[in-house]
Amino acid sequence: MPAAKQAVIKLLGALPDDCTLEDIQYHLYVLTKVKQSQKRVKAGRIRSPKEVHRKLEKWLNR
Repeated sequence: MPAAKQAVIKLLGALPDDCTLEDIQYHLYVLTKVKQSQKRVKAGRIRSPKEVHRKLEKWLNR
């Protein structure tokens, strides 16, 4: 079974029986964003808060 389908099945099993379609959509959205962020971290495309602060200072003090 593909990983995406397994993730959806696992998510559906964790949600209450009375959840709405909107609840499911929201949880799928959050799950997708978390997975994307994990991929960025693994690829080294994440900046530390100090790096972000330094870049912002440069941009704002031009």
